[in-house]
Amino acid sequence: MGSPEESAVAPEPSGAPPRESREAPRRSGRRSWILGAVALVVAGPYAWSWATYPSDKTPRGAYLRVVTAVNRGRPEQFFAYIEEAAQHACYTIRDYRRQALDHIRASYPEPQRSEWTARYRALAEAPDGADVFAIYAHERGWLDRLRRDMSGVEGIEIAGERATVRTVQGTRYPFRRRPNGIWGSTLFTADLVTEAENAARDLKLVEQAAADFRRAATRRP
Repeated sequence: MGSPEESAVAPEPSGAPPRESREAPRRSGRRSWILGAVALVVAGPYAWSWATYPSDKTPRGAYLRVVTAVNRGRPEQFFAYIEEAAQHACYTIRDYRRQALDHIRASYPEPQRSEWTARYRALAEAPDGADVFAIYAHERGWLDRLRRDMSGVEGIEIAGERATVRTVQGTRYPFRRRPNGIWGSTLFTADLVTEAENAARDLKLVEQAAADFRRAATRRP
């Protein structure tokens, strides 16, 4: 017989994998479980915040989404939360500037062609209305103003299709309910509608100038 220490350990069955290789999956499983638990602890508050975030079909929810986009410095991300008339104006500006740029490139001589192309290119080549809005938000300081003024919600006043979000700093932000039920800020509507009207007027002037340049080109020997 062997020593007591030898007889206390059962021999490994013939052909069985080493004990270390059997323990490895268990250790790996424990590590995965621990990492998963840690991930849940870290992500939990974010998941809860997202699940309890107010709907954008409430003035509070729309306002908070604007605040989030402003904090990120991404005005295009709150394009969905401006009112419909302002959104339409952005697309109108883009389309009119694009048409004007086509006339400029086709008919204007140099140096006018390069000068007017540089003036119109950004808006004319914007992929989407949200990009047009972002251009104005940066150029006109809207983003900086919002970043300074926006704060927590103190109260909300709703009257039919209109609402006002009142912040703890005393700033008031007007919203209007859009046809899809989402609330959109009305802060930028007047400026954007005016710009759309200017773009329409400018297109007519560009068309007239382009026609004049073409006539001059045909008369040139």
